[in-house]
Amino acid sequence: MDRLCEDRDIWEAESPANLKGPDMTVEKVEVLVVGAGQAGIAMSEHLGRRGVGHLVLERGRIAERWRSERWDGLVANGPAWHDRFPGMEFDGFAPDAFVPKEKIADYFAAYAAKIAGPIRTGVEVQALHRNEGLPGFRAMTSAGVIEADYVVCATGAFQRPVIPAVVPDSAGFHQLHSAAYRNPGQLPEGAVLVVGAGSSGVQIADELLRAGRKVYLSVGPHGRPPRRYRGRDFVWWLGVLNKWDAETEPGADHVTIAVSGARGGHTVDFRRLADQGMVLLGRTEGYEAGVMRFAPDLGATVAAGDANYLSLLDEADAFVARNGLDLPEEPEARVIGHDPACLRDPILSLDLEAAQVGTILWATGYVRDFGWLKVDACGANGEPLHKRGVSVEPGLYFLGLPWQTRRGSSFIWGVWYDAKYVADHIAKQRGYLAYRGSAEILPETP
Repeated sequence: MDRLCEDRDIWEAESPANLKGPDMTVEKVEVLVVGAGQAGIAMSEHLGRRGVGHLVLERGRIAERWRSERWDGLVANGPAWHDRFPGMEFDGFAPDAFVPKEKIADYFAAYAAKIAGPIRTGVEVQALHRNEGLPGFRAMTSAGVIEADYVVCATGAFQRPVIPAVVPDSAGFHQLHSAAYRNPGQLPEGAVLVVGAGSSGVQIADELLRAGRKVYLSVGPHGRPPRRYRGRDFVWWLGVLNKWDAETEPGADHVTIAVSGARGGHTVDFRRLADQGMVLLGRTEGYEAGVMRFAPDLGATVAAGDANYLSLLDEADAFVARNGLDLPEEPEARVIGHDPACLRDPILSLDLEAAQVGTILWATGYVRDFGWLKVDACGANGEPLHKRGVSVEPGLYFLGLPWQTRRGSSFIWGVWYDAKYVADHIAKQRGYLAYRGSAEILPETP
């Protein structure tokens, strides 16, 4: 991966020294927040509560990615009582409902209005430099220059879609990322190969199957929690079992979870999808001359997901017994279905033309893109260098990153608590910088 926080030669003409001039109007703010999604709005609320002057810039509309970078049928993966900010409920939705994406975006717009957040939309931050010989930063935006004492990068976890360089464009297949998918009618005729079986991949694959498409699903490592167990949603179980507050472990692999709020919410069951006609495949390994190759790991991957599922049931049962809770037993939840043919005899290669595959849909995630940061805030791989959102670059902060402080950091409710920590840190720093020294230096006591 390129060093996304560098490339200073390209931006030399836009350095602070070259942008200063007598006729230039420079706007000044104490805190500049970049991004008005869930992270930026949470940040604005906490800064506002502390009386810290700030401005939030958003290149699109408030919560733009929810509106224009997600498929039409997407709903929240958590129920309305849980996946929200503490200060406001979803209007018109039952607590256990799963809110559609447009209503989630409306919620954030309404929340921004509720807190009277100073949000300016339609303005893109193009580059951020540290001031030379002065505290703070200088942001070059599509609407002019803004100087700020502190900057919070609240651009979230899902910035640049990644399509692996596996199938060349010259192969002739229609290829798109899940961020560009909207609905089944958008795709050309033929079967669809979906690569990636996290929440997005499995939900899109299921939607395509229900629309009458032949679907092949390449399954990688995943967690597979029950949607509900003993009358409680899995988000409740992860809460009472203290799993949302689990901290990241250096070097640990953090896999995606396969869970769905579609059609009222249901547990993802790969065996059931196969019984309904979906063809499961192992992890995608490569492509050559029209043939896609898959790892022989499908059985082990699904078994690992089953083990993850059953371990959560075990912990839930132990919690019920230990606390004497009156929650109904659910022995049928432990029944694991039969292995379908595609699991017993996995397909290791697929001739895409012979299988009439017209589309390859990559549900392969995102990378963070901080190319606009012209400061020493990222490592050689482009990942931000920080602790709990506090950057190695003094005065710069990050918010909304996966596992920023804990497992729940990139979720709606989790980012709200991380924003409080960042706002507290800014408030402490400004307190130190406000100190001007005593009028008189007292002698030391012998």
